[in-house]
Amino acid sequence: MSVALLRNRHILLVEDEYLIAMALEEELQLSGAHVIGPAASVDDALALLAIESVDGAILDVSLGREKVFSVAEALTARRIPFVFATGYSDLPSEWHNVPRFEKPVEVARVALALFG
Repeated sequence: MSVALLRNRHILLVEDEYLIAMALEEELQLSGAHVIGPAASVDDALALLAIESVDGAILDVSLGREKVFSVAEALTARRIPFVFATGYSDLPSEWHNVPRFEKPVEVARVALALFG
């Protein structure tokens, strides 16, 4: 089962919608993942990334008035896999190769995209 790929993985969750973040956090935890966050802003996500061990990440593209791309750059620099979980479809060209999932995301599909 693909959710088993999440067992004991540290997943950075970046999502500014409280209910979506809580639902996704619960699903990840039920799959055996350790959730880092959720972070609701770029600054919060970068702060967590600086102090936590992260194996993968789920990023909402639009966080209020800011975009999550600086977090994506930091993850890329560290070679940490990530996916976008968003309704935002107009991604800059440098991010076209990153898996993108519509909300609500299916945790099993995210697990395969990150670690399959």
